[in-house]
Amino acid sequence: MKKTFLILITICAIAGIANAQVSGGFKGPSATQNTNSTVKEALELGDDTNVTLTGKIINSLGDEKYTFKDTTGEVIIEIDDEDWNGIKVTPENTITINGEVDKEMFKPTKIDVETFSVNQ
Repeated sequence: MKKTFLILITICAIAGIANAQVSGGFKGPSATQNTNSTVKEALELGDDTNVTLTGKIINSLGDEKYTFKDTTGEVIIEIDDEDWNGIKVTPENTITINGEVDKEMFKPTKIDVETFSVNQ
């Protein structure tokens, strides 16, 4: 029993040291920073391009998908249910979304929203 306990403690200690070493990283500018765009521009960008768009959600399409509109056009956006964080948005609210262009074969281009904020 004591050997099992010692082995378990040793494994936990090693895992803790390994985890502590992984927590570092680069802090600075990124080559993939979000590009402030319009919907029209975003639809022409490549897959996985980071974008920032400002506009309005005009309706829900179900399954975490919404129609987003700015002065240049409309695009489908996807906001995961857990990313709403209690924020309520109506079609009258202007929001800024940060996300990634998602191009799939035989489906319309959409934006996978990572974060968003309601503009005042």
